Amino acid sequence: MKAIRRFSVRPVLPEPLRPLSELARNLRWSWHAETRELFQSADPEGWRAAGGDPLRLLGALSADRLAALSGDRRFRRRLAAAADDLQDYVTGRRWYQEQPAGLPAAVAYFSPEFGITAALPQYSGGLGILAGDHLKAASDLGVPLIGVGLLYRHGYFRQSLSREGWQQEHYPLLDPNELPLAVLREPDGTPSRVTLTLPGGRRLLAHIWQAQVGRVPLLLLDSDVEENAPGERDVTDRLYGGGSEHRLLQEMLLGIGGVRAVRAYCRLTGHPAPEVFHTNEGHAGFLGLERIRELTSQGVEFDAALESVRAGAVFTTHTPVPAGIDRFDRELVGRHFGDDGELPGIDAGRILALGLETYPGGESNLFNMAVMGLRLAQRANGVSTLHGQVSREMFAGLWPGFDAEEVPITSVTNGVHAPTWVAPEVFRLGARRVGIGRAEEALSVGGVERWDSVAEISDDDIWQLRRTLREQLVEEVRERLRASWRERGAGTAELGWIDGVLDPDVLTIGFARRVPSYKRLTLMLRDRDRLMELLLHPERPVQIVVAGKAHPADDSGKRLVQELVRFADDPRVRHRIVFLPDYGMAMAQKLYPGCDVWLNNPLRPLEACGTSGMKAALNGCLNLSVLDGWWDEWFDPDFGWAIPTADGSGTDEDRRDDLEAAALYELLAQQVTPCFYDRGPGGLPVRWIEMVRRTLATLGPKVLAGRMVREYVEELYGPAAEAQRALNPSAAAELSAWKARVRAGWSGVAVDHVEAVTDSPLNGTAELGATVSLRVSVRLGELEPSDVEVQAVAGRVDPADRLTAPATFPLKPTGAAGLDGRRLYEGPLTFDRTGPFGYTVRILPAHRLLAGGAEMGLVAVPAEASGEDGGVLMR
Repeated sequence: MKAIRRFSVRPVLPEPLRPLSELARNLRWSWHAETRELFQSADPEGWRAAGGDPLRLLGALSADRLAALSGDRRFRRRLAAAADDLQDYVTGRRWYQEQPAGLPAAVAYFSPEFGITAALPQYSGGLGILAGDHLKAASDLGVPLIGVGLLYRHGYFRQSLSREGWQQEHYPLLDPNELPLAVLREPDGTPSRVTLTLPGGRRLLAHIWQAQVGRVPLLLLDSDVEENAPGERDVTDRLYGGGSEHRLLQEMLLGIGGVRAVRAYCRLTGHPAPEVFHTNEGHAGFLGLERIRELTSQGVEFDAALESVRAGAVFTTHTPVPAGIDRFDRELVGRHFGDDGELPGIDAGRILALGLETYPGGESNLFNMAVMGLRLAQRANGVSTLHGQVSREMFAGLWPGFDAEEVPITSVTNGVHAPTWVAPEVFRLGARRVGIGRAEEALSVGGVERWDSVAEISDDDIWQLRRTLREQLVEEVRERLRASWRERGAGTAELGWIDGVLDPDVLTIGFARRVPSYKRLTLMLRDRDRLMELLLHPERPVQIVVAGKAHPADDSGKRLVQELVRFADDPRVRHRIVFLPDYGMAMAQKLYPGCDVWLNNPLRPLEACGTSGMKAALNGCLNLSVLDGWWDEWFDPDFGWAIPTADGSGTDEDRRDDLEAAALYELLAQQVTPCFYDRGPGGLPVRWIEMVRRTLATLGPKVLAGRMVREYVEELYGPAAEAQRALNPSAAAELSAWKARVRAGWSGVAVDHVEAVTDSPLNGTAELGATVSLRVSVRLGELEPSDVEVQAVAGRVDPADRLTAPATFPLKPTGAAGLDGRRLYEGPLTFDRTGPFGYTVRILPAHRLLAGGAEMGLVAVPAEASGEDGGVLMR
């Protein structure tokens, strides 16, 4: 029989054990070892059965066990210490509170997914894990962040395999009452909720659930509300599910509803209102529209509201290819806004203009969420140095007339939350050297170039640590593989071979991530005979653990999974290569530490950052990767290997895969395996151990989420808060009126003539250190000199006379406009480098409230015949 109603019955804890409830509901336990150990000691078997979830554990404890724990003075002392430690953690001063005044009172951080813990499955892959690590690091640093997302009743799918190795998806129903969540309530006890208006008089209602991530509240909106119609109840059913309108409604709820949820939370709790709004990828971009609506409802004009909203907004793009961005038909978007939908009173055309691809190469009928994110944020960034460069090139059409290098998209390289991803054994080894307090600070806050104490750890200790972690992984793999084969229909009698899968003394390679085609899951299979040689080498074998999920709608990705699974099923190699289904946080926390080498072979430059290798590195695993994402930035042969890329324009896709796979096999055979198996005194691989030590000491402080969040605070959040304060309604109105006047008059701005004045003719050459005076005649039309900056731009030139790494400096007006309207600007130009050298001049809009000269996308440059020689050869 099936129940017609479901309840979640919570345990009533005895008074001495009441602090357990608070400890279980604050997700700090997911990265705080002492708290986890406390719960585990309450019932070791129950802890294992609960999958390491404190709430499930408490719900399963018997009355007798609760009574025994209540009378256990040692347990109560540990409980009191843990509760006091949590209280100190959430209320004490941390890094942020020690910074100079001026930082934002609060920051709202929006993301479509959050990977906090396996006990709250609201993530699919790297974007969500990054968002979860961002919240945890912000908590450790004391940054007053509010996280905002959606609560998906089915989360992301669970993955299993058919007997033939085909991916199968399962969507378990999640009951929020059984998760570490609490519904946000009004003073009268009713659930607080947000409302969106839909076309045709319909409404979309959502409850607000709160998770507590250390010091950081995470608000999750849930559309499974009884008053909603069935279609609206299902808006938050699945992560990345449904068609275009379904996704649009999810993103409207996340952005517009998310801002309203933040306002409700601050009203009900007294939390400071955010001064900065951070959009983690374009899915939440509609939040800027809601903030504009808030201002226009107070009487602020649309253009002024737009300027004010942009000032306090930060947009992070994670996508290195246009195909990875959400784009909607303009008619679909237009139908959901205006007087019959959301944001009534605001012209839907103004809303559409913020996202339409109205630039060369764009599709003007499509509404692009990343384009809207960039147009609604004064500050934007990619997630690695290389990705910042790729993003500037990809979005250069939004800033016509500017080289990609000047597109205002910077980069903050991602990091990972070390307390979450570092194995307890690794932490204990470090803590023995520097103490628990210093070890915790090094992992969470970072801030040092090197973790020098790693140098004091002996070779024996490092090698024994690596073998212990490898042995744990072997046990984990066998257990998971046995469960997977049972799901595939195998009987116990068929599975005896699993006891011999993997060997704790064999070099172990890990490869785990989502399975889009560009990550090339099956590159290792390009030459199967060569791979078999490596796996079965009599003296230097390797073993490979693979995991990953293909998107449910991606049959090509599923075929890649099946191809890998079928190879791993081959009795000749199945003890050396395994595919583990249902990759998630719980698996990852065992996989990263247990591997010796982390493999990553995407098509360069399509990996925006790729943080899995960072998590592996924090556990002493060496990286073997294509120079893409973060590895392009920090690779060093002292602690890893780079797979050469065959990315020449004349190389087709198949040929490229062949060449790069061959390079991978060669690296494994000639460099990686000899380094692991060549033993020195005492039977230790001295060179390998030194590479592990350098990985920990050199990469460790760089890959931290603490470092990443500090950079966001110092480089983006702080400046955004200052800009937000400066752009009060009157200043925003001034700026928007000025921009309108400049845009209207820009057609009259031109560079008429450029000449270099010197005592002797240059004749195409000049001596190092020589100085000439540039004289530039310009027309400003209806604009004033105070509206513009006339710049000289100078530097080396390439064979096509393009300036490379140029320097800019302003030229000064010499007087009033002439009768013909021309104005003269002058300034010195010094030849400060040898070799091919060139210069040009340009005119940019200038205003004290602009974030940079390229912000408006307006520039005037000389016509081809407006000056003398454009370049000067120096010797």
